[in-house]
Amino acid sequence: MATLGRYPKGVAKRAEILETALALVARQGFHQTSVRDIADAVGLSQAGLLHYFESKDDLWVAILRTRDEIDAAKDPHDPDPAASFAALVGRNAEVPGLVQMFTNLSAAAATDPEHPAHEYFRERYARVRHTIAAGLGRMQAAGRLDPSVDPEVLASVLMAVSDGMQLQWMFDPTRDMGEHVAAVIALAQAGNRPQASGSPA
Repeated sequence: MATLGRYPKGVAKRAEILETALALVARQGFHQTSVRDIADAVGLSQAGLLHYFESKDDLWVAILRTRDEIDAAKDPHDPDPAASFAALVGRNAEVPGLVQMFTNLSAAAATDPEHPAHEYFRERYARVRHTIAAGLGRMQAAGRLDPSVDPEVLASVLMAVSDGMQLQWMFDPTRDMGEHVAAVIALAQAGNRPQASGSPA
């Protein structure tokens, strides 16, 4: 049972475990990183490590939550949230193990409501969609996005492109994930560009 995390030393140790696990998965890969690898790296037995989590799957979800917290540490008034999202997706190429983890767990959780990661992904998609839509709304208000575009619909499309490109990228690492997300954003901005003089209406 995850009981030790309620005490100061337990909180610090859990944070150390997650920081170490995040680095190991990013570097070695999801399937190449075991609970034993993480336990050895933080000086614990496997049983000792799992005292900080409800299960192995809970550990994996906690790693993803930790990555989310790092990604979320950005300017809430970002003047170009669409470009920032595209750049974030592009940077995922630097952490292939986390892309593997995200794709594997999201597929398993989507098809099984009882999966430990199901609620995490359900909440995450809703939260990220809301955040992106809010940023797109700010761009629209500033005249930098086609006013006919529904920000929430575009946010869902951008997330779908991101997830789909991560899958394609795992088959072909030459595919630029961020570039494809940026291409969709450019399409949504194209309708807001002023026409050249003499162009038909």
